[in-house]
Amino acid sequence: MDAIKSYIIRKGLKSGEPLPNEATLCDELGVSRSSVREAIRKLEALRIVSVAHGKGMFVGDMSLEPLVETLSFRAMTDGKNDLSNLLDVIEVRRILDLGAAGAVCAAMRGTDQPRLLELTDRMMEAARQGRQFMDDDIEFHSILLRSAGNQVLSQLANSMWLVHMAILPQLDLSVSDDLVRSAQAHRDMAVTAMDGDVDGYRAAVIEHYAPIASIVETYLAQQA
Repeated sequence: MDAIKSYIIRKGLKSGEPLPNEATLCDELGVSRSSVREAIRKLEALRIVSVAHGKGMFVGDMSLEPLVETLSFRAMTDGKNDLSNLLDVIEVRRILDLGAAGAVCAAMRGTDQPRLLELTDRMMEAARQGRQFMDDDIEFHSILLRSAGNQVLSQLANSMWLVHMAILPQLDLSVSDDLVRSAQAHRDMAVTAMDGDVDGYRAAVIEHYAPIASIVETYLAQQA
């Protein structure tokens, strides 16, 4: 498996570019066909290699989806209280957003972001009606973090969002009482980012995560 990864790096291959067939890889890497097949199977599961039957093998999209699946499953099976796991995920998301504050505000300062504001308007409307706004939420955070220009950060933050949303429905946890507060925090994040106000942005991030964290902490205290 490491030999094929090294081959991809050495050849400078990018996502979507073709890989040699099994026979050629065996010759180039000096390994058996069974070893190549086993390595390809593992790399395909990790999205490093993509196999299109009848077309060949390609460098995969290297999505963090396997990480999402693993973390989501681990969070629900590791023996800890599911609420404790959710609290851990919330904290990781908060750390990522706070860490990106400077880059996000620098990138968005003085810009117009009509889509961000439209999303916050939709969140506020949904919140007042007691409805969740998950699709708008992930698009909102994706726009902000993509602006930081750090692809790994953006992908990791999106992955943690997906883990968060994978755990949440399992808990039958009501967050409707704090939807408006959360929606307003999104609006504040957008406005402070466009103003280039790093401190204001960080305060809005903390306010954004405070409602769900408070609900989880209250539930945990009641169970203690």
